[in-house]
Amino acid sequence: MKFKSFFLILIISATTLVATPPAIAAEKGWRYWGYFQAGPGKTSWTSAMTGPTVDVADGSVEGWSFVFSSEAVPSIAPAAKPEFAKICANTKADEDTKRVALIIEFGSKAYAPKGEKIQKRIIRCVRTAKESQGIDILGQVVKIRSATSGLICGLKNYPAKECGLEITTPRSMVVKK
Repeated sequence: MKFKSFFLILIISATTLVATPPAIAAEKGWRYWGYFQAGPGKTSWTSAMTGPTVDVADGSVEGWSFVFSSEAVPSIAPAAKPEFAKICANTKADEDTKRVALIIEFGSKAYAPKGEKIQKRIIRCVRTAKESQGIDILGQVVKIRSATSGLICGLKNYPAKECGLEITTPRSMVVKK
């Protein structure tokens, strides 16, 4: 029940700008796929407070980061900047499709699932149908594993089995008093 409450708060919280997080004070938190967006012309990430079944405008950047958070809002946005013009520089626009940049980062060794190797960052420009939503764009680049609730559990088979697991805060992320 605690897990469901956490994600309910995550979904209904107000959208906030995301910066590199400070150390975490809580004893426990969750590791899961955080979803971030940068609209056309934006240069910073915003934590997406809805799931990826939303419309995405041409010129947007979608970001996914395997995060650890003890807060209701994921605080570890992709380190790569949401630079649509740079990522999609070699993909020409046309009137029948839209272009969306996609960045996927696989997190840190500090909170990686035991025995799993952190994969290399993915940065792509995706040309897609005008009606494509965030989930469609993601699915064009990687295999998605999700829970029946719709929570994204794994991207490109990472993590291999778990889904939004609550863990003890990694030592390297604990606030020193």
